[in-house]
Amino acid sequence: MDTDKVETVVAGNYVEMETEGKPKTMKSRLFGLFWHGGSVYDAWFSCASNQVAQVLLTLPYSFSQLGMASGIILQLFYGLLGSWTAYLISILYLEYRTRKEREKVDFRNHVIQWFEVLDGLLGKQWRNLGLAFNCTFLLFGSVIQLIACASNIYYINDNLDKRTWTYIFGACCATTVFVPSFHNYRIWSFLGLVMTTYTSWYLTIAALLHGQVEGVEHSGPSKMVLYFTGATNILYTFGGHAVTVEIMHAMWKPQKFKSIYLLATVYVLTLTLPSAVAVYWAFGDMLLNHSNAFALLPRTGFRDAAVVLMLIHQFITFGFACTPLYFVWEKVIGMHETKSMCRRALARLPVVVPIWFLAIIFPFFGPINSAVGSLLVSFTVYIIPAVAHMLTFRSAAARENAVERPPRFMGGWTGSYLLNAFVVGWVLVVGFGFGGWASLTNFVHQVNTFGLFTKCYQCPPPKQQQQSLLPPSNATAMASAPAPAAYHKHHH
Repeated sequence: MDTDKVETVVAGNYVEMETEGKPKTMKSRLFGLFWHGGSVYDAWFSCASNQVAQVLLTLPYSFSQLGMASGIILQLFYGLLGSWTAYLISILYLEYRTRKEREKVDFRNHVIQWFEVLDGLLGKQWRNLGLAFNCTFLLFGSVIQLIACASNIYYINDNLDKRTWTYIFGACCATTVFVPSFHNYRIWSFLGLVMTTYTSWYLTIAALLHGQVEGVEHSGPSKMVLYFTGATNILYTFGGHAVTVEIMHAMWKPQKFKSIYLLATVYVLTLTLPSAVAVYWAFGDMLLNHSNAFALLPRTGFRDAAVVLMLIHQFITFGFACTPLYFVWEKVIGMHETKSMCRRALARLPVVVPIWFLAIIFPFFGPINSAVGSLLVSFTVYIIPAVAHMLTFRSAAARENAVERPPRFMGGWTGSYLLNAFVVGWVLVVGFGFGGWASLTNFVHQVNTFGLFTKCYQCPPPKQQQQSLLPPSNATAMASAPAPAAYHKHHH
C-alpha cells in the first residue's frame, strides 16, 4: 500500500469549529475536551455507542423467535459481516476524498456523505440510489429511537399512554438540531456507551438473579416467519454503519478508521450476547409477546435507572441518526455552509416533523426493527457498499492506483471480490428475500391486531377493564390476587 497517498487525506472541519492560530485558554481546553472530538477513540465510542441502543432491549425477543443457538450464531455472523461492509465504506470514502483533494477541492466547510462518495466514484444513478436508501433508513432509524423512548418511559410512569410520551419525546429530540456535526458528540458518545453497558449488565444480572419462571419453555424456532423476523432484527442490530462516512469525516486522521468498527463490534458483542442469552434463559417463550425486555423484569431501583439511562442514550442515538438527514436537508436548501448555527438549527427543524408523525402511526416497538432491517438496512449498509466496491475497482488501473488495497490475509483483490459477492447473495436472498417476507408478515399482523395510531402498543389493559370483562366471582378473585410480579418465581 502506498502510505504517502493515504497521508494526503486530512480531516475537514466546519468553519465555526476551527481553532487554528487561536491561543488556548482553560475555557477553550475544557470546551475542546467535551465538545470537539476527532480522535480514534472518539470514532470508536461513536461507532460502539451508535451500534447498540434500543435494539439491546429487543434482542431477547429475537432469541425467542430464533432459539438460543441460532441467536448466538447470527449475532457473531452479522457482526463480522457488518464490520466488513463498514470497512468497505471507509475504503471508498478514502478513495473519493483523496481523488477530490488531488483536484484541490476543499472540504473544510463541507461534510462528505455516503451519497456523495457514490456520486464521485460511480455517477449520479448510484448517488440517487444511495441517497434514497440511506435517507429512508436513517429516517426510520430515528423513528425507532422515538418509539423506544415512549416504550421505555411507560415502565416507570404509566400515568400517560405511550402515544402521549411520543409527543413529549419528539419535542425533546428536536433539540438535536443544535448539534453541528459528529465532532460535537464526544462526551455524548462516551456517556452513551456507559449507559448501554450498564443496561446490558443490568439485564444479564437481573435475569440470572430472577431465575427461570415456573414452567419456562424455549420452543424457538417454532415458525419460519418468526425465525426470519428475528434474524432480520439481528441484521438490523449490526447495520448501524449508515453514518460511517460522517463519523470518518469528523476524524482528524480518517485513514485510521479501518479497524475501528470491528473493534467496536467486538465490544458490542460483550453487551448483546450475555443480556440476550440470560433474559431468554429466564423467560423463554414469554418474550414472544413482550418485545421489550424491561416488561418482564420486576420493577426495582436498578431497573428504573436502566430505563432512564436508555432514554438518555436513545436521545443521543436519535441525534446520530438524524444528523446526516440534517446535512442532506441543509444541502438541498443551500444552508450547509452557513456559519450561523442558529440559522442552521431553524432550517433543520422540518426534518423532525415526519419522524414524529411516523412514530405515532407505527408504534410497533420490535417488529418495526425487523421491517427496517430487511427492506432498508440490507441494501443501505450491506448490498450497496459491496457492489460499489466491486465496481469502483473493477479495472486494473483502478486497482493499481487504489489508495487502500484489501488485506493480504483476506486474499487480496480476488478474496475481497468473492467475499463481496457472498455478502450480496446472502443478504439479498436471506436478509431481503426471506427476511422481508417474514418481517412484513409480522408487521401487517401487528397493524391488524393493534391498528395504526394505536394509543398504547402492548400495554396491559387497565385493572377496571380487566375486571369488567370477567364474571363477578372472577373479578373479586382477581382483585384479591397478588401482583403479577409475584408469579415471577425462581426456578430451583
